[in-house]
Amino acid sequence: MSGTLLPALLVHEHRVWAALMAGDAQADMALLSADFLGVYPDGFAGRAAHGAQLAAGPSIVSYEIFEPRVVSAGEGHALLAYRARYLRTGAAATEEMYVSSLWRRDAAGWINIFSQDTPATGIAVP
Repeated sequence: MSGTLLPALLVHEHRVWAALMAGDAQADMALLSADFLGVYPDGFAGRAAHGAQLAAGPSIVSYEIFEPRVVSAGEGHALLAYRARYLRTGAAATEEMYVSSLWRRDAAGWINIFSQDTPATGIAVP
């Protein structure tokens, strides 16, 4: 697998986070496939629901990505996995979670088709 795949996917993943910080539902949904599926601690979400979380504005204030890694998931597909630390809008303390994002490459570039967030428990957050 090309050594450029991880940096390329991180660029797109950072765009998702930037949309959450900006409260930009249109930018968020542009990065997600029409059949996107998110699996989260509070249930499943499609593309529209993912964008709808931004109806009241930004959902996060800041974030950091740690320990990113990429795994080939077949022709034109790659799984990006990492640990994220973030601060929700209106929250006093940061949270951490493990994220798995499945990306598909087509003629237009990379598009996110699946994401799963798993809360990181037992990790001290300064």
